[in-house]
Amino acid sequence: MPFLSSCCPAAGFCDSLVSGVTEAGVAGMQTVDSIIIGGGVVGLAVAAELARRFPGRSVVLLERNSACGQETSSRSSEVIHAGIYYDAGSLRARLCVEGKTLLYQFCRRWDIPHRRIGKLIVAKSPDEADTLTDLMNRGRINGVDDLELLDRRQVQALEPHVKAISAVWSPTTGIIDSHCLTARLAWCAAQQGATVACRHEVIGIDRAADGYAVRFYGPDGTKDDLHSSWVVNCAGLGAEPIAAYAGIDTAGAGYRLYYCKGEYFRIPMSKGHLVEHLVYPPPYKDLLGLGIHVTKSLDGMTKLGPNAFYVDGLDYDVDPGHALEFYDGIKDYLPFLSRDDLQPDTAGIRPKLQAPDEPARDFIIRHEADKGLPGFINLIGIESPGLTSCLAIGNMVAAMIEL
Repeated sequence: MPFLSSCCPAAGFCDSLVSGVTEAGVAGMQTVDSIIIGGGVVGLAVAAELARRFPGRSVVLLERNSACGQETSSRSSEVIHAGIYYDAGSLRARLCVEGKTLLYQFCRRWDIPHRRIGKLIVAKSPDEADTLTDLMNRGRINGVDDLELLDRRQVQALEPHVKAISAVWSPTTGIIDSHCLTARLAWCAAQQGATVACRHEVIGIDRAADGYAVRFYGPDGTKDDLHSSWVVNCAGLGAEPIAAYAGIDTAGAGYRLYYCKGEYFRIPMSKGHLVEHLVYPPPYKDLLGLGIHVTKSLDGMTKLGPNAFYVDGLDYDVDPGHALEFYDGIKDYLPFLSRDDLQPDTAGIRPKLQAPDEPARDFIIRHEADKGLPGFINLIGIESPGLTSCLAIGNMVAAMIEL
């Protein structure tokens, strides 16, 4: 997947930014104040906030890929979530609601392409309709105070081609160009004085008298290390081994990660225009995600997905044979689609903390001082709504360091 979406109005600027960040390195550095491991939107948001909040302190972000945001951040539905689904009092709920506001402000300030497109969570039967009231109540407890319960007529007014007897309407759910967001966060971090170093793969972490020695392979394949009093693990899919490098028993701590793959199928433009908003089924407890739903991108493309199933490795191929599963999941509320309309598109992989058949777990954002690791902060299991929450997570980590 390309790092930058062609719909970004600053694509030329972002291309030059990406080149500059990719070529940045840490040659000659020996000791810095903070090291962030992982250059997805969360790691970049942390780096930008630390550099902004602590001027004069050195911040280095180490990213193993050739550019930032090439894994989970760029392989999502690019939805700005409202904060409806998550357990009351959870980090996922709090950071999503807080992060949504911050992200819309950030997009307006920096002209990041986005649309407050709105979302319908639709019910096709009375049993499903009963779940919508509970969903609205949960959203309101979480601080989402603009939800509306719509009847059949009101749903038809918004989406004439969607079949539903009722729906929850979330007007502040939106979509965003995640590639432009990634590029702008990298730019903000660099402008504040942080070093964003791609092609730097961390291979070990050793305790030192004044903090940690982070060992890595540099762009030319040579080994090097960098000392820091603070290390923030934002490695996403690679967060578990980073925690283990620091000496944490990840299984005993409940930090084991399970890869969960989600595929997307696109539908032709000739039918995609028949849906104007995001359309979701009600969530079910036995689902790994939110069910197969309709997503819209800023270039007008309409996709279905994602499904969700556990995998052992990082394979981003889409299985064409899964089209039937997708069609069965949406045919009752999108009756205008046929099986042949669905074509394989992209796939992403989430770092889940729950094993198969286990209940969903919350984000882990934790200073590990009580494990004998003062100055080491773990971010584990940051899946959806991680993109929506990224700026709020940056604030939270900075506040931990500020204490």
